[in-house]
Amino acid sequence: MIAWRIVLVVASALVLQVCLLARFSYEGARPDVVVLVAIAAGFAAGSRSGAIVGFGAGLAFDVFLATPFGLSALVYTLVGYAVGSFSAGILRTSWWIAPVVTAAASASAMLGYAAVATVFGEAPFQGPPVSAIIVVVTLVNTALAPLALRSVRWAGTDRRDLPRSRPRAMFAR
Repeated sequence: MIAWRIVLVVASALVLQVCLLARFSYEGARPDVVVLVAIAAGFAAGSRSGAIVGFGAGLAFDVFLATPFGLSALVYTLVGYAVGSFSAGILRTSWWIAPVVTAAASASAMLGYAAVATVFGEAPFQGPPVSAIIVVVTLVNTALAPLALRSVRWAGTDRRDLPRSRPRAMFAR
């Protein structure tokens, strides 16, 4: 992956999350598109990249949250790694594979976040119901999965790795 491009993708998701999506809620539950970047990185580039991107994205998001610092980074790292490990054995022949993996990973991430927060002494069950959080995050991330995958694939594509075409002769038939 190209470092400056993935930083741009993570920063864009973070700005979208903090400035726009934080205003929308359903029963107090808000979307979480930062975890979507970790999921897309794991799906598109493998478990190592998913874990690295998940850690960086989670750490950047933790700056804006009132939860213990590193909680999102831990959960997003695990989710990015798990998606990368799971998707390594999947043949991507159908269009519906990425949204299904994104939906399952988003729901798992929110359940994992609640479980890890409970272990660290946070009270995730005092706010909106966890079921509402899972539904909102899963629906939004599933809808945005194609855009996130395209962005992460763009971040991982180096022009030097693409096959070069030979220049055509100007008057060739």
